[in-house]
Amino acid sequence: MSIDTRDQLLREATRLFAAKGFYGTSIANVADALGLTKQALLHHFGTKEKLYGEVLQLLSSQMVSDIMAARGDPDDPDSQLENALMEMCRNGLKDPERTQLIMRELLDNKQRAEHAGIWYLKPFLEGLIALVKKVPGHEDKSDMQALALVYQLLGAANYFLVSEPTLRQMFGKAQYGEVKDLYLSEFKALIRARLSRPA
Repeated sequence: MSIDTRDQLLREATRLFAAKGFYGTSIANVADALGLTKQALLHHFGTKEKLYGEVLQLLSSQMVSDIMAARGDPDDPDSQLENALMEMCRNGLKDPERTQLIMRELLDNKQRAEHAGIWYLKPFLEGLIALVKKVPGHEDKSDMQALALVYQLLGAANYFLVSEPTLRQMFGKAQYGEVKDLYLSEFKALIRARLSRPA
């Protein structure tokens, strides 16, 4: 399988898993969308679980890369964390399937969690935890305290990011565009407020 074909396959699998979740997507769905046979797809990935794992690994790598790219000035840890979270939010607006897939994984993972050897988004969370613990006033936080802060901020971002279709339908395209611009400012203000007031 060529790199281009593999990338196309993973993009299509990402789209389907984001739309239907792990349990709602079959190998046959992915194969049909790509014009392949189910057997051809299984030849390259073995099982649906392995294909899904590759999709999550790709997503995790992209998100960790985003953190690294957005860091900016190493002497300004506040702006490093802010930049990383804002970049994640902007990327979520450009690529809503990414956020949908994360949310579906969090919801669907309950049945698989006990048997999962790897949670692919853990490196992304660990990167954000490390950034929190560099911020003045937050250096003494435990990893779990930092994770609680990270989850509060991720929750605020992801709730908005998965709401686009509903908000556009309720308020219209123009008003959604306005609230999207306002939301980015509000999210930045939330990040700054939480970093300036350690619990």
